[in-house]
Formats: sequence, structure tokens, C-alpha cells
Amino acid sequence: MADVNRGDRPLSPHIEIYKPQITWVPSIVHRVTGVGLTVGLVLLVWWFFAAATGPEAFATADWFLSTWFGQLILLGSAWALCYHTLNGIRHLFWDAGYGFDLANASASAWAVIIGSVVLTGLLWVVA
Repeated sequence: MADVNRGDRPLSPHIEIYKPQITWVPSIVHRVTGVGLTVGLVLLVWWFFAAATGPEAFATADWFLSTWFGQLILLGSAWALCYHTLNGIRHLFWDAGYGFDLANASASAWAVIIGSVVLTGLLWVVA
């Protein structure tokens, strides 16, 4: 009968022993932006609800979204939307079986990161 204690068996690899790679970033940030988009959605719903409620409620919501903190949240939400969308497209290509080799995975990771910043900048300049 095998020993149920760990004994001399090696531990499973842990994040501390791996060398960081660019392909980690989109995976982790995709999850974070998915959660972060909820914050932007809550603010959007609050803004719409305030607009439907009346001038005082809308003025309060509009004032908050005009502060530096509100603008920072809106900027972060816009970036999260752009990033999450681009990385979702990247995943669609993966689902179709394209881009799995290391060179394409790294290139698409950088494309998503740079593209999200560029799209966010364009969105803020145009809007």
C-alpha cells in the first residue's frame, strides 16, 4: 500500500518558480477587466437611472462622473472594454485553431495590449 503522506514527492510547480512571460499578461488581465467592467456598468446604470429620476439626481451623478476620480473610472472602464473586446477576438481565433504557436501567441498578446491603449486613446479623443 502506498504511503499517503507526501514523502519525497515533488510539489506541483508554482508561479514563483516560473519565469514571467508576456503570454501570462492577457490571460490575467482579461479576467481582471471582466470584473472591472462591472464597475463601469454600475456607473452607467446609475447615470441612466439618475437621468430618468430627475434633474437633481442627474446633476449629482453628472457631477461625480465629472470629477477626476469619476473620469479615472470612466477611462479605466473604456480601456477595460477595449482590452476585453480585443482579447475576446484573440480567443475567437484560438477557438478556431489559429495562433497557438509561441511566436503568434506573443505577438497577439502585444497586439492586444498596444491596441487597447490606442483604441482607448482614440475613443477619448473622438468622444
